Amino acid sequence: MQIFLPGSSDPTPPPAWSGRRMLLALGLILAGWALAAAVWPLTGSVVPWDSKNQFYPTLRYLGAALSNGELPLWNPYHFGGHPSAADPQSLLFTPTMLLFGWLTPQPSMELFDLVVFAHFLPGALAFVPLFRRRGWHWSGAVAAALVFMLGGSASARLQHTGMILSYGFLPLALWLLEEALDRRSYRYGVLFALAATLMVIGRDQVAFLGALTLIGVAAHRIWSAPQRSAYFRSRLGLLVTVAAIGGALLAVPVTLTMQFLATSSRPSFGFGVAAMGSLPPESLATILFGNIFGSLRWTYDYWGPDWHSLAEGTWTDRATNYLFIGTIPALFLLWHGIAAGRIFAREFRFFLVVGVLALFYALGRYTPGFEVIFDHLPGVNLYRRPADATFLVNIALAFSSGYLVHRYATEGMPRWSVASLGRLRIALPALAITLVVAAIGSGIAFAIEGGHVLSALSETGVGLVAAALVMVLAVRLGGSAYRREGLAAVLVVMTGAELIGRHAASALNAEPAERYTVFTRLPPEQLQGLQILKRELAERHRRGEYPRVEILGLAGSWQNASMVLEIEDIIGYNPLRLADYERAVGPGENAEDPNLRQFPATFRGYECELAGLLGLDYLVLDRPAQKLPRHFPRLADAEVVYGMGKMWIYRLNSGGRRAYVAYHVQAVDSEAVVGADELPDFDHETEALIDRESMPLLKASYASLRPGAGKPAGKVRIVSYRRNSVTLEVESAEQGVLVLHDIYYPGWEARVDGVRRPVLRANLLFRAVEVPAGKHRVEFEFRPLSLENLVAAASNLVETEDARTQTAVAAPVR
Repeated sequence: MQIFLPGSSDPTPPPAWSGRRMLLALGLILAGWALAAAVWPLTGSVVPWDSKNQFYPTLRYLGAALSNGELPLWNPYHFGGHPSAADPQSLLFTPTMLLFGWLTPQPSMELFDLVVFAHFLPGALAFVPLFRRRGWHWSGAVAAALVFMLGGSASARLQHTGMILSYGFLPLALWLLEEALDRRSYRYGVLFALAATLMVIGRDQVAFLGALTLIGVAAHRIWSAPQRSAYFRSRLGLLVTVAAIGGALLAVPVTLTMQFLATSSRPSFGFGVAAMGSLPPESLATILFGNIFGSLRWTYDYWGPDWHSLAEGTWTDRATNYLFIGTIPALFLLWHGIAAGRIFAREFRFFLVVGVLALFYALGRYTPGFEVIFDHLPGVNLYRRPADATFLVNIALAFSSGYLVHRYATEGMPRWSVASLGRLRIALPALAITLVVAAIGSGIAFAIEGGHVLSALSETGVGLVAAALVMVLAVRLGGSAYRREGLAAVLVVMTGAELIGRHAASALNAEPAERYTVFTRLPPEQLQGLQILKRELAERHRRGEYPRVEILGLAGSWQNASMVLEIEDIIGYNPLRLADYERAVGPGENAEDPNLRQFPATFRGYECELAGLLGLDYLVLDRPAQKLPRHFPRLADAEVVYGMGKMWIYRLNSGGRRAYVAYHVQAVDSEAVVGADELPDFDHETEALIDRESMPLLKASYASLRPGAGKPAGKVRIVSYRRNSVTLEVESAEQGVLVLHDIYYPGWEARVDGVRRPVLRANLLFRAVEVPAGKHRVEFEFRPLSLENLVAAASNLVETEDARTQTAVAAPVR
């Protein structure tokens, strides 16, 4: 059988998806993935930055907890205490990483990278059934999968592990949704709900935009059906079932995250902050010429749009702004897609719209409609960087690459005739040429400013020559359908080779593994210092003391190494932190740069009252204390425990008590005090500051401490300190308030001799519980998954949303 496809006079066999071709497509995708994945270990490199500074230690912490029979709901080794159960980046609710942590509690960095890279496979392999069900050529599916795995943001932002995990499941969820709707299949519907949950569970912006895309797919299916009402009614039950399953699976993690955000340092962002995370339009030049701004140079002398080259300022960098999809896909996009109008075909129109909308979103402030979207689309203001939408742009470019390969393999060369393009036969080629000129112009303009004209011209010239050679091959060897199929396969393999050669273990996503020696083999000077610190901490733990540590200034992965080393650090590296803790202690977003460490009025130095309450007794630095930045307080009474090279350890001798019994209380507004100039005066031995909201929970009456009043004796000993629980023994002559200087947070419960008692907020940031006279066993346990906490969190969310709605309604009146 032969058919004539639109725009072609060549009799072409129908797109055939024999079992052999399907296996060939799957095999090529798997081969491309395996070859790319092998480059990192072969070159002795690992995926750097956030991957190793944040996500790898988080995975190690997860694995260590699971191996001890615990779920790491709370993290005592991070910012003085951190609610892992509510943090989207904790990997706790990501089933694949949870399984990985359970099976391999102490994976190597290389194995961690491999597992993260494996998350591309569900989406990449899904292109095969997505293309097959549309009757598109098998070589197009391979091309799309390669761009999906190795193009643009997928490669440049490999360090952002959470986004990669979300991104990898989007095409799979798309395929299952289409199958569920077309077949009216509840089986496929359930599978779609599971895949969509795996995508959304990361709760990052890629997951958010992916969810909007899937909603758009369903809406498009309904809208384009011949009988919309009948189609919708026949699938309403399926849609409700899918929504119910997805909602049930996501309810707990989303509720916990929203509970955290309400008390975090980043509950939402203003438009001005998000605008700074917009994709600079000049970055679009990297779609065609990957290295036109020096993005791939190991010298790291990038000269493209970023914070130092844009007068208006930006949060973006060379990785965020990188979009290259390969020379051949870029050529086909311009030549067959735009100039010949093939990407405007009805069968591809949905993906074109998705790509355009994603691009407009990524451009942010550079487009007129983003501010309206930011103000009125719920969820957008939770994220600070609209440029994250480049992940969706890359998916759209992957589909376009595959679709255009399909059109070439089945139809051959495009024709610029009135019949095929109408009045646009001149406008569309002119548009394609204009885009090329604009890309080259942008590159040269930044190159002139940065002094890299020759490098930019070289990159442009090589790209143009390579594209010209491919054009010649495509024209000369594309005479028959069978020759075109063979050439399409060759072009796909060449694309895979180029993307692997340029992007696998590139300057954008690789560093030598030796730079992360805190997880493997420390330099002798740091190893010796760490051993001394660990011995001291172990000895003090045996005595029932639990001092905290601040690790500051040590490079890279030291920032969160405390999770692996099991050291209670009062700072760390995480964009999400408790707001009151941030304001009171001033840790800053990362622990690598001492200039980011702030000293608010409540924490004026390492020997202040709040430092003593925290139990901070060790300071680990990359330099002697006298060489810290000028805004740092001096260490008057600190003792050098160890000092050599890049490791200096100081014992502060603060004498701070981790727990004590208070017999007198002062009622305070903790929020107001955190913002005030200093802590109120109070006796740290027998008095506590109790938050006004906690005062009604007290059963007994506690008078304020009178000058010269006696101090009743009270003994407190920590007998067990675990990730999610703390057990203490208390002996007191009178009824009092046991204060534990661990962070107060919803979900903590207290029991005295097994009887539940209310948890109080004490001394601004910490938790406490009433205890009667006598000897008692007190247990604090973190139970965020309890029905009580989940209901309270959901109720607070509803109340907050109602308040926001009332404010929005009243605003015009004011």
